[in-house]
Amino acid sequence: MGLVWLEAMLPLGIIAGMLCVMGNAQYHIHKAAHGRPKHVGNDVWDVAMEKRDKKIIEMLSSPPASS
Repeated sequence: MGLVWLEAMLPLGIIAGMLCVMGNAQYHIHKAAHGRPKHVGNDVWDVAMEKRDKKIIEMLSSPPASS
């Protein structure tokens, strides 16, 4: 009777395993779709700064327009 708690370990292990599988599936699907891991805590400001940075990098990497 001392190992009754052991009965609960199998369902607990199954639940914990499924949570890990779901989390890893979300990570890999997002990485496959966007090419990089998900940025946690990404708000409107962060999105605006990413767009600004991308625009600046594109402007600097493009050849200057000669007139």
